[in-house]
Amino acid sequence: MKAIDCLVNVHLGDDKQPEWMVRVKEDYFKGGESFFHSPELPELIDAMDAAGVERAILISRTSKGPDRAARYAEARPDRFALAVGGFNLLRPMAALRTLESYVRDYPVASATVGPSFWGDGMYPPTDAVYYPLYTKCCELDLPLCMNTGIPGPPIPGEVQNPIYLDRVCVRFPELRLCMIHGADPWWDTAIRLMIKYRNLRLMTSAWSPRRLPASLLHYMSTRGRDRVIFASDHPVLSFERCLAEATNLGLTDEVRQAWLYDNALSFFFADRAKAK
Repeated sequence: MKAIDCLVNVHLGDDKQPEWMVRVKEDYFKGGESFFHSPELPELIDAMDAAGVERAILISRTSKGPDRAARYAEARPDRFALAVGGFNLLRPMAALRTLESYVRDYPVASATVGPSFWGDGMYPPTDAVYYPLYTKCCELDLPLCMNTGIPGPPIPGEVQNPIYLDRVCVRFPELRLCMIHGADPWWDTAIRLMIKYRNLRLMTSAWSPRRLPASLLHYMSTRGRDRVIFASDHPVLSFERCLAEATNLGLTDEVRQAWLYDNALSFFFADRAKAK
């Protein structure tokens, strides 16, 4: 079994975490000391190799400048790419210039934005404040990952209802868009939207595989085999735990391989997929 892990944190121990992150660690994930751990590069690669993770997409925060994730991706582009986030969308031109510079200088797999995590959760994805980012991602042919579902931290969650992406997909059919961190409690809405729009995907990051809903597993095994993408959110959930649980879900080998590997390859690494 091999996997591409499409959302990995390497910076959580680099800075003092805000109180809401401490609360989500303790109240939501019941996490231990490893939750806020920043691995060194050899340590991270060893953990990936032990679990069968061939490649990982690391979260990189543009507000910090080139960070640990950027350094790792620059050192080992064969193993790492970046999910670039931390944009101030209220100042769109600066944000877009930063995104373009990262795409030029690093192996970038996606841009990321969490509607609940900036602007005091006041801007749903239909707001015009996102339109410059959508347009730039279309121009760059760069996937955009957006948080959906009620977030674990005690911050406003309504703006992450996936129904907002209905209008986004209508306005931007060229945008390669991925819902991340699941879609709880709106799983069925997310599934219905993926049936409706060919450019929309869902990532199971930050979800223990054994806790994924039956409706999503059914969708993955039927008409949605090419639509659902694996990620752990390591070290929030470890590579080892997520992949061990993935093997025990009763999925066929073909469905499991699509979820753990093939769908990420075609969505985030299209050029590499064509080369194979």
